[in-house]
Amino acid sequence: MSIDTSGITPEEETAFLTLKARAVNDGWQRPILPDPGATAAVAAINYDFDALGVITPVVCQSSLRAKLLDDRVRRFIVKHPNAVVVDLGAGLDDGYRRIQPPPTVDWYSVDLPGMARLRDEVMPPGAGEHTIGVSVTDPTWIDAIPSDRPAMVVADGFFAFLTKEQIIATMRAVTDHFPSGQLAFNDYGRMVVGVWISKLFPQKMFKKVNQLRGFEGYDDPRTPERWNPKLRFVEEFSLVDAPEVELFPKWLQISSRLARYSPSMRRSARILRFEF
Repeated sequence: MSIDTSGITPEEETAFLTLKARAVNDGWQRPILPDPGATAAVAAINYDFDALGVITPVVCQSSLRAKLLDDRVRRFIVKHPNAVVVDLGAGLDDGYRRIQPPPTVDWYSVDLPGMARLRDEVMPPGAGEHTIGVSVTDPTWIDAIPSDRPAMVVADGFFAFLTKEQIIATMRAVTDHFPSGQLAFNDYGRMVVGVWISKLFPQKMFKKVNQLRGFEGYDDPRTPERWNPKLRFVEEFSLVDAPEVELFPKWLQISSRLARYSPSMRRSARILRFEF
């Protein structure tokens, strides 16, 4: 029997967009990110994923940014085999099984209560894997996570749904709670370009995403340093520079190469990473 999603809120439902994108990519002959967990989740959930109208650029970008974040988590775990990994707005991302961390790592997937319940049903937690069903706007969300170990905190597509004040508070909660670590997340720069592009594809989910967007974003990658003096900027990486672009369809390879020459387009799909 398919897993019911009738209690999922519109905000939680946005996780289905990236889930479907990763599942589509997983079925490609040369996937950007092999992700059998995404394919299995789509098959298990009672939801009309085809109605999302997921377009090829979203498939490629969603899969690539997840892979880039996976790579950074892996590198951190190699240096800190007793790390705590925290995935903010985890949705139905299966990074834990893609990365397969050692048993010395504890992995926390944080999301809203409805999505957390669905996640546990679709992807039962493995050893060392924990689900926290609390909004980050609740200051207690971080209380159950160990505070005496280095932490790798990732947020894939999450901060775009928060206000500036909520982003700052979340970052401060992270740097106050853990003794050291890294924060890595995807960023869109100022989201004028992204909003304009999404209006060209008025599918059901894109309208919801635009309605739920919070902070308009920023161009300077060091902006979070000014919000939080404990953060130290260490990396800005544009997706268009990734070698995996060669796995995109040919027409999207060409447009991605052209985007390398546009500062605004480079910023619209980037990974930012900070140490603390």
